[in-house]
Amino acid sequence: MISTLLKVRRSLTVCCATLAVSISSAFAQMPNDAIYMGSKTACLAVSYNHSSWDKYWENSLKRSNLNIGTHTTQSVMPMLAVGIVKNLNLIVALPYVWTQASTGNLMWQRGFQDASGWLKYRFVNVSGFSLHAIAGGSVPITNYVADFMPMSIGMQCKTATARLLASYRHKSGIYLTAHASYIFRSNIQIDRDSYQADDKLYSSNQVRVPNAYDGAVRLGYLKRAIQAEGYVETGACDGGDYIRRNDMPFPTNNMKSTTVGVYAKYQPKNIGVNARAAYVVAGSNVGQTTAFSAGVLYQFRYAKADKK
Repeated sequence: MISTLLKVRRSLTVCCATLAVSISSAFAQMPNDAIYMGSKTACLAVSYNHSSWDKYWENSLKRSNLNIGTHTTQSVMPMLAVGIVKNLNLIVALPYVWTQASTGNLMWQRGFQDASGWLKYRFVNVSGFSLHAIAGGSVPITNYVADFMPMSIGMQCKTATARLLASYRHKSGIYLTAHASYIFRSNIQIDRDSYQADDKLYSSNQVRVPNAYDGAVRLGYLKRAIQAEGYVETGACDGGDYIRRNDMPFPTNNMKSTTVGVYAKYQPKNIGVNARAAYVVAGSNVGQTTAFSAGVLYQFRYAKADKK
């Protein structure tokens, strides 16, 4: 029984990596794009996100697990993007997440995950070229179990992210953006008195989760009511260990992934729709995930415009 559970649980990082993919590209006015709400306007969006895998990388070895079958993570995420003043947006989000496996007897988990907030500031905007400084953070709002992987809905760590984004948009509507980020992650507390990591035994319930970094390049078209883009994203932990052969995973594992995807939005007036699809093409300690999302957007003015 213990051996079976260890085999079932050895894919810790997959759920969290899948969530990151789903949340990061759900819709426009995001912390990873160059789109802004105007002053005193806001956009409320709700997206449904679905991701699944039946193979994963145990370190660099890609394998399947018959005790899990196909692992699925789903979420519904409301998000609000607010134009505070010209060139400054506030973005907040709170996903509700649930997980399941097609085989085995691991119990699914569900609940609200981490509340996140971002400030996006455009400090250069010349002849179609712009630079953006983006800062954000997240905090768990429920006491979900962090190390019951792959069924956990998150990692329970607080995060702080610093991001720099560059964008060029031609008058034809074609644009190119690129960003790089560094993510600081707090320690977490687990429901055990000791654990093994980095080939050492630690007599503590405090676990150091490695920081992480990511980057992406996006090529797309945006004009009037239509937006469409293709992108490549990559991310990794700044250190960490690996899932041991036939052993359970742990929050100290070094997750690495490269994802390709497409995104489209249609918003003729204040109401719009969007969709996205993504696939993890390479990785280490993550699942080979296929993900998609669909959402609706509603744009509105929350205060009267300033008189000129």
